[in-house]
Amino acid sequence: MTLTTGVRDMAELAARIAAGDRRALSKGITLVESTRPDHRAEARALLAALPALGRPAMRLGLTGTPGVGKSTFIESFGLMLADDGLRVAVLAVDPSSGVSGGSILGDKTRMDRLSRHTGAYIRPSPSNRTLGGVARRTREAVRLCEAAGFDLVLIETVGVGQSETMVANMTDLFLLLLAPAGGDELQGVKRGIMEMADLVLVNKADGALKAEAERAAADYAGALRLMRHRPIDPDGFPKVRTVSAMTGAGLAEARSELETLFNWRRKQGVLAERRRTQDLGWFRDEVDAGLRDLLDSDEDLRAKLADSARAVADGAAPDAAAADLLDALRARLSG
Repeated sequence: MTLTTGVRDMAELAARIAAGDRRALSKGITLVESTRPDHRAEARALLAALPALGRPAMRLGLTGTPGVGKSTFIESFGLMLADDGLRVAVLAVDPSSGVSGGSILGDKTRMDRLSRHTGAYIRPSPSNRTLGGVARRTREAVRLCEAAGFDLVLIETVGVGQSETMVANMTDLFLLLLAPAGGDELQGVKRGIMEMADLVLVNKADGALKAEAERAAADYAGALRLMRHRPIDPDGFPKVRTVSAMTGAGLAEARSELETLFNWRRKQGVLAERRRTQDLGWFRDEVDAGLRDLLDSDEDLRAKLADSARAVADGAAPDAAAADLLDALRARLSG
C-alpha cells in the first residue's frame, strides 16, 4: 500500500515530535488547532501516526479564581519539576474576546523563567469562546505533548465557572487553586468544582496572609468532608493544603500528594478506565461538533437553521423547530 504524500509527511512530523523536536511539536499543535478541512484531515493522520505510549504522562488540570496566582504557581511548580529532570508541558488557554475573537496569548510573558527552561514547554492557545475555558483541540495537543515525551502535561484554564468542569474530563488529576478567604467566600466557589477537585491548594500562604490561608484551608477541608467521599480514591482524598507560589512553601508536599494519587490510580486500573471514559466523551463531543459544523457548512441547512431560529424568536415551539431542522438534516444525509 502506497502512502499519499500528506500521510507520509504526517508520519515524518510524528517521528520528529516523538524525537523531541520542539519546532515539530509547535507545528503539530498549530495543525490540530486549525479549522481548515484539509488541515483537519492532516491532523487526524498525524495523531494516527504517533507512536504507542509506554508509561503515561500525568495529565493535570488546573483552575482557580481570578487573581489567585495561577501563573505564578505554575511557574514555581513547573520549575521545581524541571529542575529535578522532569519534562513539563503547559497548555495555557487564553480567553478569546467575545467582540473580536482575539486573545492576548501572553502566558510566556507571565511565566518568563519557566518558558526559558530547557525542560519546559509552554503553549498558549485561544479558547475561541469554547465553554469551560478549554480550547476545542486541547485533547489533541495533550496527545502530541505526551508523544513528545513530557512527563507532566498541565492544562491551565481561564477561571472558575460551572462549565469549567470540562477540564476534569480530559485530565487524570484536577487541581483547584484558591485564595486565602473562607467563610462567606466559600459560596463563591461552585460546588461542582469542589466535588471534582482531587487536591485543593490555598495559595499565598506567606507573610501576613499565612494565618488567613491556614484558616481558609480548614474551612475548605470542612466543606469537603460534608461531601460524599469518592470510593475510587484512597482515604484522605480529596485533600486541602496551603502553598506559597512566591516562596515555594508547600510545593513539594503538593507534588507528593499528586504523585501518590496518580500512582495509586494507575496501579488500581482507575487511570486506564478513566481515560477510556474520557475517550468516549471525546468521541461524543467530536460527533456533536461535527454535526454543528455540517449545519454551518451546508448552504441549505444553514438557511434552514436561520429560518428555524427566526421562527422560534417569533413564538414557534423550540422543540418542534428543532425536530423540523433535524428532519432536514436527515433528508440531506440520506439523499
